[in-house]
Amino acid sequence: MFNKNIKIILAIGILSYSIYEFTEGYIGAGIMWILLASIFIFLYFKNEMILLAFFQLRKQNFEGANKWLGKIKNPTSSLTIKQQGYYNYIKGIMVSQTNMNEAEKFFKKAISFGLSMDHDLAMAKLNLAGIAFSKRRKIEAQKLLSEAQKLDKRNMLAEQVKMMKAQMKKGQMPNQHFGGQKGQRR
Repeated sequence: MFNKNIKIILAIGILSYSIYEFTEGYIGAGIMWILLASIFIFLYFKNEMILLAFFQLRKQNFEGANKWLGKIKNPTSSLTIKQQGYYNYIKGIMVSQTNMNEAEKFFKKAISFGLSMDHDLAMAKLNLAGIAFSKRRKIEAQKLLSEAQKLDKRNMLAEQVKMMKAQMKKGQMPNQHFGGQKGQRR
């Protein structure tokens, strides 16, 4: 909604006003203004459009997620580096349903920008492993799969990793990407 620089300027202005409220003896109002400033600081690090896209993605509403991501006009200048990673991560998940080549580009960009949570990074690498395996790049797929397994410290993706390893041993192409989306056979 707001540029990242505007969010910081608003947060500084609101914090300044809260200090003024404290000096005037209005403690309650000062605390309220600090809480309001913390919202802008939070939204500096977590873009609201990306958060809303994640909520739509959880509901399996890809059109809604794409709509929220479409509201980000220029991702390279209006998002921080981690936010650009998540922007590409969400795009990769949505595109993996229809176009594996484009999804691979988005996932690689997401990994290069970086993702804050190991689980998200593991999911991106797992999807990349599925794409690489479906393109008959078995060595790359095995490498990505082992990286994803190391990153998945809570074993949230253990079932998908096990299934992918079994398919690799059999030499079958994966019939689904990991995140619940259907994949393409090539």
